[in-house]
Amino acid sequence: MLDHAWVVTGALPALAAGLGLTAALALSAGALIGARRRRDLEVKIEALRAETRTLADAAERARSLLEAQGDLIVRRDVDACITYVNDAFCALIGRARAELIGTRFLPAVLQQGAVAVLDDGTRLHDQELTTASGARWIAWREAAVPGRPTGDIQSVGRDITERVRNAQALGEARDQSEAANRAKSRFLAMVSHEIRTPLNGILGMSDLLLDTELSAEQTTYARAVKTSGDALMSLIEEILDFSKIEAGKLDLEPRPFGLKTLVEDVAELLAPRAQAKGLEIAVYVDDDVPGEVVGDSTRLRQILLNLTGNAIKFTESGGAAIVLERAAQPDIVTFAVRDTGIGIAEEAQQRIFLEFEQGEGGPTRRFGGTGLGLAISKRIVERMGGTIALKSTLGVGSTFSFSVPLPAADAAALPQPPPQLSAASVLIVAPGPIEAPLMARRLGGWGARTCLIADAKVASALLPERPWDAIVVDHGLGPQALEALARNAAVPQRIVVLTPANRGDWPALQAAGFTGYLVKPVRAASLAARLCGEPQRQDGEAIAAPVRADAADPESAPACGLSVLIAEDNEINALLTRSLLLRLGHRPTLAANGAIAVESFVAARAAGVAYDLVLMDVNMPELDGLEASRRIRAAEIAAGSPPTPIIALTANLFAEDRAACFKAGMNAVLVKPLDRERLADALARRNSLETNPLAA
Repeated sequence: MLDHAWVVTGALPALAAGLGLTAALALSAGALIGARRRRDLEVKIEALRAETRTLADAAERARSLLEAQGDLIVRRDVDACITYVNDAFCALIGRARAELIGTRFLPAVLQQGAVAVLDDGTRLHDQELTTASGARWIAWREAAVPGRPTGDIQSVGRDITERVRNAQALGEARDQSEAANRAKSRFLAMVSHEIRTPLNGILGMSDLLLDTELSAEQTTYARAVKTSGDALMSLIEEILDFSKIEAGKLDLEPRPFGLKTLVEDVAELLAPRAQAKGLEIAVYVDDDVPGEVVGDSTRLRQILLNLTGNAIKFTESGGAAIVLERAAQPDIVTFAVRDTGIGIAEEAQQRIFLEFEQGEGGPTRRFGGTGLGLAISKRIVERMGGTIALKSTLGVGSTFSFSVPLPAADAAALPQPPPQLSAASVLIVAPGPIEAPLMARRLGGWGARTCLIADAKVASALLPERPWDAIVVDHGLGPQALEALARNAAVPQRIVVLTPANRGDWPALQAAGFTGYLVKPVRAASLAARLCGEPQRQDGEAIAAPVRADAADPESAPACGLSVLIAEDNEINALLTRSLLLRLGHRPTLAANGAIAVESFVAARAAGVAYDLVLMDVNMPELDGLEASRRIRAAEIAAGSPPTPIIALTANLFAEDRAACFKAGMNAVLVKPLDRERLADALARRNSLETNPLAA
């Protein structure tokens, strides 16, 4: 018991000592934990301070950026009061920031542009503002400030004054250019009219003079006048065409037309010029080319006339050929105009399609012209969606080729099966390098076996060697060769190829033994008809050169013609038109201006002898042709009478001039200089003109 109590009593000091140690340890641990927490807090505080400094630096950089950039920045609250502006805005307006904050200041707006709103609500618009430095254009971008529930709007503006002024200057320059082009067009129209009016008299009177009895010397002089007038007219038309192209007024009028007919017509039109130089001109149209296509036939004809005319102009021997083939691409037709002329040097080929350029230059050049023809042709081809190219060898010849889209007009216009001559054996005897090879190529395409010989003696020796179904002989071989070849009765068809100038030799050639003839340039249809054995007929008639009407006395004109009112203020042109009408068998009446024409028209209708047709000059004193036509139409409506065909006579070629004629009530347009063929064609189409306005 005592021992136990002693033990307990003796352990108390030790326990007390142990408890003190524990407390001390606990206090020490607490102190350590507190210090650690203080250190953690200090680290966090320091980190927060660093982050605050970073944010402050970022805010300062952002503020500096906003202040430093040239864009204007304005922020407004929901009440449109300014809450912030940058230095750029203050400098532009000329006010301090303190004067602007809290106000609803708005600079004076001189001009307000259209407002565009993006999908996110951002508004874009331009304004011309009154500023401290004068009127300035500002492009604004206005959007809601993110994170601001109060609806603050921030506007950022950029000074675009220089850009706007440049655009305005360009616009003014464009307007001035367009005004200058319009003035130039008006000037060219006026000059065209003033030049064409006397040219109309020169060319028309030359034609009338050549129809009279003249000595050989007088005929030479009259033809020289006509040729010079035609050359001058070509120059004028080239300049006017180029002017229209420059002004962007080259409009295409696609419509269905016969492609083969057009090309053969071009060759026939140029044939007299080629044959006068002793040259050949021929056409080859591949059988794969559609018969009727859709395109602008007038512009296509212009290109072909230009290229082929140049080929004849720059060729002294041989000739020119127009070849048409279907390209690999759908609806594309390729045209090639080949010649055996002087060729074009390689360095000149690079500039041949430029304006006012020719293959030769300088004061010693032999050939005239403006140098616009090829440039115009290139522009037209490109306007049609095609391309044009040149291959030429100096002293050998040139080939101008172009490809344009010309779709078939309809299913019926697709290529038709060619004639079948698979059993035919044809000998072609011709010295020329153009027509005969193309004829052999065509006959070969139709299945015929052909042999092309240039020498008549060789041909005579070859004839007995095997049977021949036909022999085609060129008239240029001479009388003896022709007679020798015509006597071969073993050959069923003996055909001679003539030029229009020597068609008068046909009776003698027929008597010599020829069974038929063809006229150069030979049409494919005529060649097929002759060799396919159609009955003997004058198949060359349709393609011969036009025969002049007899120079009969005007009084002998038949009385069954049309009664035509001519409104023309130029005495020479009035006399020319009257003479042409008399020679065509019609009854003309002259009126010196539009007012007299209207009076004469109304008086004739009231008297029961109404005119059948009116030829109305557009430019006349007192009352022009447009107003005169309108008054005639008004008089017809008031009287309840049917409209009389009115054909405009004008020297102006511009589309707006034609449109003005049709708008005034006219039915067709004849462009001066007036010639008998176009006038006769317009009169022949009088009934269709009554309901179908078209340019004659």
